[in-house]
Amino acid sequence: MPRTALYAGSFDPVTNGHLDVVRHAVRLADKLVLAIGVHPGKAPLFTPDERLAMLEETCAPLAREAKCELSCITFSDLVVATAQRTGATLLIRGLRDATDFDYEMQMAGMNETMTPEVQTVFLPASAAVRPITATLVRQIAGMGGDVSAFVPASVVARLKKKFPSKS
Repeated sequence: MPRTALYAGSFDPVTNGHLDVVRHAVRLADKLVLAIGVHPGKAPLFTPDERLAMLEETCAPLAREAKCELSCITFSDLVVATAQRTGATLLIRGLRDATDFDYEMQMAGMNETMTPEVQTVFLPASAAVRPITATLVRQIAGMGGDVSAFVPASVVARLKKKFPSKS
């Protein structure tokens, strides 16, 4: 039976940290669903369609190389409901540090109580990407800083369009 994994996040923008998690996740599943959380109370920098495009252009090559089917979607309900809807039995979560671990353990426990058939899998971040967060990338880009070490080149170009140079 094919194994489907779901990796949910805001992906605003897609970072090298996200790609690190995807690079490992595509080796664990036959199909990986990347799910962008869309919530009315949040004001992301990129639209859901822009984030879908970023995920597809940066993650599709990783999935192809691993011979893993890739799907990119948006969702606005519980991640476990999205997992059930997509047939995912694995929830992929990346961990950078102990703070992430504490939060993710709470979420995993709640998700397991609600949907015992969906298992959470933690993937530790590679050392090179541990400090990267989408929030910091947005802040650095917004202040005119160079984010090329933290995001793929195509995302750098998208950020430059969002934050044109003030010169």
